[in-house]
Amino acid sequence: MKHSTNYQNTFIEIAEDSKYKQAQIPPLKGDKKTVAYLQFEMLHEQPYKFTSDEVLFAVFAQRKGFTDAEMEEQRQAYFSKGQPCFRASPLTKSYGWGVHSNEEGKVALYAAESEEYKNFLSDESIKKVKAMRSKRK
Repeated sequence: MKHSTNYQNTFIEIAEDSKYKQAQIPPLKGDKKTVAYLQFEMLHEQPYKFTSDEVLFAVFAQRKGFTDAEMEEQRQAYFSKGQPCFRASPLTKSYGWGVHSNEEGKVALYAAESEEYKNFLSDESIKKVKAMRSKRK
């Protein structure tokens, strides 16, 4: 069975306990790109080009350093079990970014302080889910 992190016509709101209420570009750690930075880079530069699955696996593969020859086998192994979706991403949990999935499951980032973010919240035709909290209540 193949698991998926994709949503359709859904908006992931920032976590209730997000440390930022305005969007922040995730920092680099030295010269190493963090998971948050890699996700941000893909989505900020190419909104609605990738599905959640594509972004999350690409970041995983890049950090693991898979060769092209290993990609398909590794992709199948990765999605053979459930994976955290963008509700667990540091972008939505910590850095103040909402993630919208369109009807095709392609995703884009929206800053928490933006008009677009507010429009998604008031749009009754779009399902809303909150990012996961960083700390338990």
